[in-house]
Amino acid sequence: MKQLHKLASGNHHRRDDEIPTSQSSPYSPKTLKHPRSLPRSINYLFREQRFLFILVGILIGSTFFILQPTLSRLGPSDPHSSPSLSFPRNSHHSSSNFFRKPSFSGRVPAGIGHRRLRIVVTGGAGFVGSHLVDKLISRGDEVIVIDNFFTGRKENLVHLFGNPRFELIRHDVTNVMGTLNMGLAKRVGARFLLTSTSEVYGDPLEHPQKETYWGNVNPIGERSCYDEGKRTAETLAMDYHRGAGVEVRIARIFNTYGPRMCLDDGRVVSNFVAQAIRKQPLTVYGCGLVALMEGEHVGPFNLGNPGEFTMLELAEVVKETIDSSATIEFRPNTADDPHKRKPDISKAKELLNWEPKISLRDGLPLMVNDFRNRILNEDEGKGL
Repeated sequence: MKQLHKLASGNHHRRDDEIPTSQSSPYSPKTLKHPRSLPRSINYLFREQRFLFILVGILIGSTFFILQPTLSRLGPSDPHSSPSLSFPRNSHHSSSNFFRKPSFSGRVPAGIGHRRLRIVVTGGAGFVGSHLVDKLISRGDEVIVIDNFFTGRKENLVHLFGNPRFELIRHDVTNVMGTLNMGLAKRVGARFLLTSTSEVYGDPLEHPQKETYWGNVNPIGERSCYDEGKRTAETLAMDYHRGAGVEVRIARIFNTYGPRMCLDDGRVVSNFVAQAIRKQPLTVYGCGLVALMEGEHVGPFNLGNPGEFTMLELAEVVKETIDSSATIEFRPNTADDPHKRKPDISKAKELLNWEPKISLRDGLPLMVNDFRNRILNEDEGKGL
């Protein structure tokens, strides 16, 4: 159009017949330019140096996503001993499992000798979980607790409310499904600890029980929902480990006791203590988690006290500690209740440097004081 405009403006006094016939028609197309070797957009990027910035950005982002899973698994080997803890035998309780990954936000508090970790504890309001949460918070970690309070209690965690490194989520995390969902550890590159139970051995034909023993469990018994649920949870955890490369740790916790246990969870020690405080007959039926998590051994590991007591001997210790006038009442044994249970903890002693350090007579009063205060509050609430 520019060529046509110039011809018209420069010769507007000439007639059409005066235009030489040899001249090119003003409507002839432009001469085609030599094609460029690179598209205009790429030339623009090179000319403005934007391509260099895009390339550097892609390189930095790729490096972060490649190295992040590896960095998240790097953690200190700082072994800590942990008391022998347990939790109620109920298929609906929130299993006290946890996985951890490094937290890159915030500064490490003074005096903390390891990188701050962000740790999820399922069942963290229960007996095992709440003590574990206290341990993790005290060493400077960030902790997220998930619990539905079926057997756990908010009172076990109320002292942590307001702590900026503590978060509580009310949600149901049950046996098998909870372990299945903890496959999240694969996606975030975290280490996963499963707190299993001595119930995986069932009514054992081997005594004491080693971790290599497969157990003697009734799959359709009254206790099988809990027993088989924990056995399935161990199976899932090992599948994550072998098939997906997840760092897994498994602990099999034996019967234990202590403050914050559920008053009426059906466990023998809590039953005896609660009955003695309530002036009821003692019913006799029938005749180191942190160290594991920080270590390099998958397990499973038996965690418990290898000292054996008959139920009658235990009842006598409770009587002596709480009320010497308490009576003992014998009742028929419950279905599928193990006749003997004793952990072989040689593996935990050798590889984790863990063993129980508090005797029954020293530890029982701590539990008694906790139960007595809670039962007293219950009675006051009922107007008794």
